[in-house]
Amino acid sequence: MKDEMINPDELPITAWLPTTVKEAKKRGWDELDVILITGDAYVDHPAFGAAVMGRIFESLGLTVAIIAQPNWRDDLRDFKKFGKPRLFFGVTSGNMDSMVNKYTAGKRMRSTDAYTPGGSPDFRPDYATTVYTRILKDLYPDSPVLIGGIEASLRRVTHYDFWEDKLLPNILTMSGADLLVYGMGEQPIRDVVEYLKRGTPFKNLKTIPQTAILIDEDEELPKNKKWETYELNSHEDCLADKLVYTKNFMHVEVESNKQYARRLVQKVEGKKIVINPPYQTMTEKEVDASFDLPYTRLPHPKYKDRGPISAFEMIKFSVNTHRGCFGGCSFCTISAHQGKMIASRSKKSIYKELDQITKMPDFKGYLSDLGGPSANMYQMKGIDQAVCDKCAAPSCIFPQICKNLDTNPQKMTELYQEVSKHPKVKKAFVSSGLRYDLMFDPRSTHPKEDEAYVEQLITHHVSGRLKVAPEHTEDHVLKLMRKPSFDYFKKFKDRFEEVSRKHGLKQEIIPYFISSHPGCKPEDMANLAAKTKELGYKLEQIQDFTPTPMTVATEIYYSGYHPYTLKKVETAISLDDKTKQRTFFFWYKPENKNFIKNYLSKMKLFELQDKLFG
Repeated sequence: MKDEMINPDELPITAWLPTTVKEAKKRGWDELDVILITGDAYVDHPAFGAAVMGRIFESLGLTVAIIAQPNWRDDLRDFKKFGKPRLFFGVTSGNMDSMVNKYTAGKRMRSTDAYTPGGSPDFRPDYATTVYTRILKDLYPDSPVLIGGIEASLRRVTHYDFWEDKLLPNILTMSGADLLVYGMGEQPIRDVVEYLKRGTPFKNLKTIPQTAILIDEDEELPKNKKWETYELNSHEDCLADKLVYTKNFMHVEVESNKQYARRLVQKVEGKKIVINPPYQTMTEKEVDASFDLPYTRLPHPKYKDRGPISAFEMIKFSVNTHRGCFGGCSFCTISAHQGKMIASRSKKSIYKELDQITKMPDFKGYLSDLGGPSANMYQMKGIDQAVCDKCAAPSCIFPQICKNLDTNPQKMTELYQEVSKHPKVKKAFVSSGLRYDLMFDPRSTHPKEDEAYVEQLITHHVSGRLKVAPEHTEDHVLKLMRKPSFDYFKKFKDRFEEVSRKHGLKQEIIPYFISSHPGCKPEDMANLAAKTKELGYKLEQIQDFTPTPMTVATEIYYSGYHPYTLKKVETAISLDDKTKQRTFFFWYKPENKNFIKNYLSKMKLFELQDKLFG
């Protein structure tokens, strides 16, 4: 019904948070409490971190403005336009680490930036958080700077940087920021604001959970009787010895995954970084409060003539049902940033957002995604929370599914069915990642519910092609990846095709794979090629392993050791070795045939040669 539609052209500019002094004045604001700077375009949507933080500040009664993608190469007028905020500047590189955003696994600059109007790749600097913060510290040395987002979060200790190919110190040391918020920022940000409102000086914010600060090396640690403290190997010791460096990672990951963690301390360049333990997992009420803020769900009108923002177009008609992932994959940063425990939204909050989406003028009845980091983890949690509270395992489903994990998918099935019944929804697709091992657990105590979920998913929520990520076929590589056996993928594929045939649906599974992951050799890629060929695939969705801060795989790539076992692991490092592995994905291309045949002959892998080429 037309009168219900949300017409973006009819929304006043004050529906968005201000991006100019003129817009701030239209809200009646002459002074700003907080100024946020982000490397992304400003999209007022709960999937964009700067918008979430801005709306939280607004809900707490603060005046806030957003400077999106400021020009860092001119006279810095973008950084100066609002002047100095009353409380602090907030800085984020955006929804991605700026280096992952800008460069490929081959260290070539990407041709497009999904978070920039029109896709231009030149609207944010390398190491954006550090660059923005240093500029602010030069312009306003007395103004506190708080940094957050995934770049700040995952660079909070000594870390390997793939693009500079060396160890870098924590991002507080690099940027000169005053306070770092890691992980999902809603809980610490609310406490920061609460303390500041009470009159606590910013420099005294030293014991807020899920934050990090720098203090002098000989300064006494801030007092908190509830916290134990663990001291990591110093940055200088890490620079001197790769094995010393990699030992740190296990402690960082273990404490990140605990509900009641220890405080971490690391000496660096005459200072100490103090990383306070994280908050407990957000409650349903807390998650709802974040998603239910008054977003327009649209890009700021100033981008109207600059072209689409593809990251927004991708999620424009999607609903995020939960946060977190208990998969703990070795190459993935989701659990490191969003947490291992699942924080789910209520159905009421989900339906509220769904109603907003259906009123958008260009909504045609199709939800592009109903899911989360791993789509089929909604409402899953520990059976006995007291057991989870003591757990430090990086994964709840590897090497096998934890007996204390309630994996019953019934609530998800019901959610899918209820969303599908919305009068304006023709189809609600599930496009985010799926863990098929949860669907085929041989020890499951709810096989009927598992089957009902699989049937519902395949019959009603596939847009023709369902993307899943087995990542590899070889057990020893999958073990290093913390991924289940490839046999689970085969089971899912068989069931997918069986259900599709039964309902007369023409749809297919598109699998994702990774080459050059630590522990993977060319012969493993040859086996992958042969096994996927046998299943009828000529692979499309593939990628070369890219080392990113704070993953097990990256620690192995840099140091050569597994941080948990301290055993050596062979890894493809050179571009030549990486290209060699990647070539096996495309065994079917004529230009690759001679190389692959010669390599397999040299390795005396004649059986694999026969499987690939007959």
